[in-house]
Amino acid sequence: MGEADSQPPIGWRYCGDQLKRWRERGGVSREELAKEAGYGYEAIKSMEQGRRRPSLRVLQVADQMCGAGGLLEAAHPFLKPEGPRSAAQDYFQYEAEALALSSSEPMLIPGLLQTEGTARALFGKRWPPLDDTTIDEWVAVRLRRHQALDKQSTAFSFVIGETPLSVPLGDIETHKGQLRHLLHVGARRNVKIQVMPSGAHQLGLNGSVVMMELPGNERIAYQEGSFAGVLVTESERVSDIGHALSLIYQVALSPDDSARFIAKLLEEL
Repeated sequence: MGEADSQPPIGWRYCGDQLKRWRERGGVSREELAKEAGYGYEAIKSMEQGRRRPSLRVLQVADQMCGAGGLLEAAHPFLKPEGPRSAAQDYFQYEAEALALSSSEPMLIPGLLQTEGTARALFGKRWPPLDDTTIDEWVAVRLRRHQALDKQSTAFSFVIGETPLSVPLGDIETHKGQLRHLLHVGARRNVKIQVMPSGAHQLGLNGSVVMMELPGNERIAYQEGSFAGVLVTESERVSDIGHALSLIYQVALSPDDSARFIAKLLEEL
């Protein structure tokens, strides 16, 4: 997943600006729109500023409250991700807004849990190789994403495959630091880390997947393959992914057993 800094999609910014203009023209406050649509004030502000994709619910409610005659709702189909690169950029926007995030990662330590050493080792193995400046920039972006874990009101659940825990990505000291970091972060009240033993079936999910629950009861999934990531917004497919994830969490070791598993690996290094 590329992590270069970027502006939000221009469609988000244009639609957000139109949403603000119609709201102000209709004499509707952000608080009023937020309450009627079932969102928080900051979520509406983020949409109007183009930092978050305006949801269908907000556009529909704004249409009615502001007298836009369906013009705002008509913009929603044009806000869908345009391709793999856009999907990755959109993913980071949603990640920062998520109220709950659940992921399954069989082959790598999830980005939100990677130490600087692990991230640097991972980017250092990219092919074609990255220059040192790019690696430094990507590592810095990845570490900034870790601030999301500090939001105690957001619930994070991770299932990590046994392979990335048992096989060092960098040198042994880097790997030890990574395992210690997992034990430290996993002790937080809002973070749950579970280990998927080798050989356990992934129950219909290939590769890594992240499920995000957003304000307004909106759910979006992100699936990453060998070469590209895809945002999944279609409700039936999102529901299927959510079901598969719930089964994976049932098969994986419990958080307590997972902590003991990681601690044992650390002792054996």
